[in-house]
Amino acid sequence: MVDSAQFWDSQAEKYAKQPIANEAAYDATLDRTRHYLDEDQRVLEIGCGTGTTALKLCDGVGTYVGSDISSSMIRIAIDEAVKKGVANVAFQTAAVGEIRDQNTPFDAVLGFNLLHLLPTLDDDLRKIASVLKPGGLFISKTFCGLRPGAPLKWRFMKIALPLMQMLGKAPFVRFQKESELKAAIEAQGFEILETRHFVTDFSVPFIVARKLA
Repeated sequence: MVDSAQFWDSQAEKYAKQPIANEAAYDATLDRTRHYLDEDQRVLEIGCGTGTTALKLCDGVGTYVGSDISSSMIRIAIDEAVKKGVANVAFQTAAVGEIRDQNTPFDAVLGFNLLHLLPTLDDDLRKIASVLKPGGLFISKTFCGLRPGAPLKWRFMKIALPLMQMLGKAPFVRFQKESELKAAIEAQGFEILETRHFVTDFSVPFIVARKLA
């Protein structure tokens, strides 16, 4: 299987130029996420890609750190932050399990369109919990699997994916039920506060979880 960092490095320039696939769902995700953020918080976004979400949300928090496994994605994110004159965002190249420890834990960790791409999900959820303060929030939106009536192309993708991975044309992708994802999050000491769905053709639940201790 293709190395994840190398795969996303190869996609960075193309990814940065792609329009948002579902702008209504994306805007709804941002609006609901802002509901949980405030100007005194320290926020970490894992899998931040080219920084689009970070640069839209950072004005509502005190400090925002964006991390991604792809150094090419992070270079683009840094360039965009400089162009926009944003001062409260710092970007770092790191896998979830490599996030550098901070002197002060984060108030919130965000992970959008990411968890289904993590081969070591349980370990990564444990790492997320370790950098959050007690009562801190983990906010995610993650592909979990196909709903009844989903477009045929998504069902075909599940069948074609192993071959694409062998050819280096696709990264690891986890197909799991929403209930399984929630159970994995809860197993690391989180309480699920909210679940929403902003799209209809396949399951990408928006989940807000609070660290209990």
